[in-house]
Amino acid sequence: MATKDEEPREEEEAIGAAEDEDTGAQVAPIVRLEEVAVTTGEEDEDAILDLKSKLYRFDKEGKQWKERGAGSVKLLKHKHTGKVRLVMRQSKTLKICANHLVLPTMSVQEHAGNEKSCVWHAPDFADGELKDEMFCIRFPSVENCKTFMEMFQEVAESQNKREEHEDASSTAGLLEKLSVEDKKAESDEKAKVDTGENVPASDKKNISENSKDEEKPASST
Repeated sequence: MATKDEEPREEEEAIGAAEDEDTGAQVAPIVRLEEVAVTTGEEDEDAILDLKSKLYRFDKEGKQWKERGAGSVKLLKHKHTGKVRLVMRQSKTLKICANHLVLPTMSVQEHAGNEKSCVWHAPDFADGELKDEMFCIRFPSVENCKTFMEMFQEVAESQNKREEHEDASSTAGLLEKLSVEDKKAESDEKAKVDTGENVPASDKKNISENSKDEEKPASST
């Protein structure tokens, strides 16, 4: 015979079993969330380098290095223009730590006393305005640091060659255009002479008289 204490316990177990039972009913969400496309600004670029690292910038006022964040540093090459920029975001917040073009005038050097770090100067746009910054980046290994330095320098040199090629192509195009214009001007001038345009009135008269003389039949002797 069940005691009074056992009866409430059995009722609680029955209620718990009923709550755990899957009825198969589906409840529609109150608010429907539409899928939103997220853009990073890197859709038209290809990553030619992607390495984990930690970035520092030199504080000119305090005369010391300050950490900018830890994350992935990338070299992104634009699919159409061929320009390459360096971008680094913090791994957790995705906040931009560095964002600048790799220019022909830039060079990267090993940081004194640390083979895993290197430094360079750049006009950076990470804070929404152009600032001349001195960066120091540290990698987990010496190999990664060397890979970064070699790729950075290679890109800088290739940008210089690309600009020289663009200048040469632009110059060649300009010379070709001028050549075509000169030929057209010579052709127009020749056409004017043939039609008698731009010929002084006295010359026209002489030309006319000479033409008449040529048309007269030769006199018989």
